[in-house]
Amino acid sequence: MTAPKSPSNPPLASRSSLREQIAVSLRAALIAGEMPSGVIYSAPTLAKRFGVSATPVREAMLDLIKEGMIVAVPNKGFRIVETTDQDLDEMIELRRLLEVPTVGRIATIITPDKVDQLRAIAERMMKLAAKGDAVAYIEADHQFHLALLRVGGNARLVDMVDQLRMHTRLYGLEELVAAGQLGRSSEERLALLDALAAGDRRDAERIMAQHLGHVRGMWANWHEQPRADE
Repeated sequence: MTAPKSPSNPPLASRSSLREQIAVSLRAALIAGEMPSGVIYSAPTLAKRFGVSATPVREAMLDLIKEGMIVAVPNKGFRIVETTDQDLDEMIELRRLLEVPTVGRIATIITPDKVDQLRAIAERMMKLAAKGDAVAYIEADHQFHLALLRVGGNARLVDMVDQLRMHTRLYGLEELVAAGQLGRSSEERLALLDALAAGDRRDAERIMAQHLGHVRGMWANWHEQPRADE
């Protein structure tokens, strides 16, 4: 496993913020497939990778247990919950139902300032994709999507999508980076922002639906061929 990236400046961080930083890094590593399902991880082992004590790592892992991402293994540590193809299919179906019409409505109300804020995140994702920093890319992707959906004003919907995203997995990440898949995915976000800036509801919905289809392919480490309707 590639070690999850250490939180910046851990000695200066408060215990609660350190716990959250570690939880964010662990979630990104899980989604990136860098912590395979079925493997048991101990808090002391992960603590060494982060360069911190075992306590904030153990607390962060307890947060992930509550979220259903991992389960405790008595006297051993924590095991990553497996995500099946059926799980992924069900999650992407729910995300289509939630996100596509929401993005269409957002196209009618989003402000130029908010588009600019989202564009800054999308452009940073392009740079992270070019660098091959997949875990940081996934963290930024999480930030982008939730910030976009918050424009719609439905906090419960944002929480639901957040939960769905937490249970995804992106395996074969190195291959995807090498193939330029992450860069192409970032380009879709920029196209989506162009549609939102233009107030084009139908185009925003089309791009969002297409993007989720490509994301589903990457989750399964597919190599999709463009369809005629795309």
